[in-house]
Amino acid sequence: MLTGIVVDALDVARMDRFWQDATRSRTGGLRLRFVPTAKPKAGKNRLHLDLAGGPDWEAEVARLLTLGATRVDIGQGDVPWDVLADPEGNEFCVLRPGHPGVLLADTGLVAICLDMAEEDRHAQPSFWESQAAWHTVESHDWGVRLRPKPTSTVSLVMGPPAAPKTVRNRLRLEVTHRDRQPGEFLDAGGNEFHVTH
Repeated sequence: MLTGIVVDALDVARMDRFWQDATRSRTGGLRLRFVPTAKPKAGKNRLHLDLAGGPDWEAEVARLLTLGATRVDIGQGDVPWDVLADPEGNEFCVLRPGHPGVLLADTGLVAICLDMAEEDRHAQPSFWESQAAWHTVESHDWGVRLRPKPTSTVSLVMGPPAAPKTVRNRLRLEVTHRDRQPGEFLDAGGNEFHVTH
């Protein structure tokens, strides 16, 4: 089952502190695991996290900026959420009240968003349903939302477009599977993910 997210980090301690504070340690039981790398971020990530802004989302954005986040423009245009980046440039979104991603929580991590190419629209959700033991709760033109159960606060959202894949993904999903060899593998869309016991 899906148990966490692995994040490459230049400064593991700083990134761990930032994300603990950013999520208020509310991750729906998922573990954020930071692993050292010497390579700085290059290009837009294919996987990013969404946080709930809560009723006072402007104050939450201000709090995140104080923690070390920055505002970024990835071509999102006029959208009902705020796009920020963590101290190492990894994009994340702060969702405002009324967004479908925040129906079950008003703080902390509420979505893991994985780019999905149009041609992978059927293969990638099927793959992640089998690997994560999460189930489709929404399927629309914009993509697919999976949850471990309907009342779970965190969802896995997959939708187009997919950022070009030129390097190993900086953020990767992690699943626990007792009957599989541990290691790093590729999903149906060519994204790396980890298997642990």
